[in-house]
Amino acid sequence: MDPTCSSECIYNLIPRDLKEPPQPPRYISIFRTAVQNEVQKVKTAMKTMGPAKVEVPSPKDFLKKHSKEKVLPPKKKFDRNVPKKPAVPLRSDHPVMGIQSGKNFINTNAADVIMGVAKKPKPIYVDKRTGDKHDLETSGLLPKYINKKVDFIYSFLYHLQGLKKNWEEVHKEFQSLSVFIDSTPKKMRKQRLEEEMKQLEHDIAVIEKHKIIYIANK
Repeated sequence: MDPTCSSECIYNLIPRDLKEPPQPPRYISIFRTAVQNEVQKVKTAMKTMGPAKVEVPSPKDFLKKHSKEKVLPPKKKFDRNVPKKPAVPLRSDHPVMGIQSGKNFINTNAADVIMGVAKKPKPIYVDKRTGDKHDLETSGLLPKYINKKVDFIYSFLYHLQGLKKNWEEVHKEFQSLSVFIDSTPKKMRKQRLEEEMKQLEHDIAVIEKHKIIYIANK
């Protein structure tokens, strides 16, 4: 019996050959080629330490005067492909006179100002006496409302559906009451549910009957 076994078992009487599990396939990145190309672009031969062997200059090829100065390239002939501009007019040449436009610029500008849309100034606020300006929209001082005037119709239908849903929940709770009501808490609960159902039915009837409801500010 194998001494490594902690307890004797019928399945361990015949020793088994241990088989190594097959190795999973090797992971190869899809960006391997791109990374290799990027590394090869940056690498340069002999950039840090220089070449392994440098040819010693000959004593005959010594440094001469003005040998390191830059030499200008040979002069090339310039060909003008663009046509020349007209010459400056002479003193005897007078401009054409008498050309006038019949457009009334005063009335045109006045009409544009009257019919144009007024420019809305950008909301800002000043926090110092020196007049430092800051945007009001990003400051958090300007309240932003979720619902606008255009969304009043959708909010009207939303409230009506909410009232009907509340009535269904209260009605379901009312139907789940026991048949025999023999205690004071049960009677009070039944009365409360009946009052809530009546109030919800009244609110639903008022909203469905009147499309426009005016709420006065007290």
